[in-house]
Amino acid sequence: MIRVLLAEDQGMMRGAIAQLLGLERDIEVVAQVASGAEVLQAVRAARPQVAVLDIEMPGRTGIEVAEELRREGLMCRVLIVTTFSGPGYCRRALDAGALGFMAKDKPVEELADAIRRVHAGEQVVDPLMAAAALAAGPSPLTAREREVLAAAVDGAPVVSLARRLHLSDSTVRNYLSSATRKTGARNRMEAVNKARQNGWL
Repeated sequence: MIRVLLAEDQGMMRGAIAQLLGLERDIEVVAQVASGAEVLQAVRAARPQVAVLDIEMPGRTGIEVAEELRREGLMCRVLIVTTFSGPGYCRRALDAGALGFMAKDKPVEELADAIRRVHAGEQVVDPLMAAAALAAGPSPLTAREREVLAAAVDGAPVVSLARRLHLSDSTVRNYLSSATRKTGARNRMEAVNKARQNGWL
């Protein structure tokens, strides 16, 4: 049996997926969590072989969780299942150590097959998403630019951002200006939106 953990913040969807996967003869859902913050503890307790993670979850994103699992050396392979199709998400997920990346709107039979293949050590990526990620290339943002832009999502003034990030006002302005230019945006909120659509944040 392939031991699977499901991390999905929508309870009804999580329950439905678990029930459908439970019909597969070789798959057992051994843990279900509603937030990224719960995954590591659940992995240690239930010892799943494959973690099926949503990208956007409370606490930590699926991509952040994939990075943590790799960093902690936990023997659990990751399959990201998402509604976000921005090319940057696919690239970041694979860079974080995920073996699989697929859209949520696929039939459960495809999800089960992807779980089997990821469990076997294969890389499973939706062909359209993979092509888009290759065509788009890597994110143009540096880690610092991404951090500052992510902090700016709530529209906070530069002074507040600087305090929050422990940087000077001028440094924050420089990072925001650079990120805005690199994303081809007219202002920082447009830069935030473009970066999110492309999966760079």
